[in-house]
Amino acid sequence: MEVHKQVDELIKEYAAVDAVAVDIISDKHQMVDLDAKRNKTREALRQLKSTHSSAKKASKSWVCFGNTFIKMHTTECVQLLEKDQTLLTSEIDEIQRGLKPKVAELNKMEGRAELKGFELKGMNIEEMLSAGGQ
Repeated sequence: MEVHKQVDELIKEYAAVDAVAVDIISDKHQMVDLDAKRNKTREALRQLKSTHSSAKKASKSWVCFGNTFIKMHTTECVQLLEKDQTLLTSEIDEIQRGLKPKVAELNKMEGRAELKGFELKGMNIEEMLSAGGQ
């Protein structure tokens, strides 16, 4: 009977570790998908901006939303794509912030040593400017 309890506990521990690992892998796949979308959006933005600068200001472009094509002013298309770009970047950043604690939890569950410097964050522009002046 004692052996069955130990086996059950071991199975529960492995299931918990597996669940965290699957969650991490899922987040990484989601980041790859979002990054691919962000790159496609960047390519579309670049193409529209180069086409728009060489064409007349009141030009229109065809845009695909799902399965529907719509003809819109190019400036509106550029604004929508820039908004999408910002949204995709913020989603990727949010997933990255959530990924670090999950990886730390997985390492803890597996009995690995805590990663040193893993919680470091990059400096933003304001921080770099204030640090450079000191």
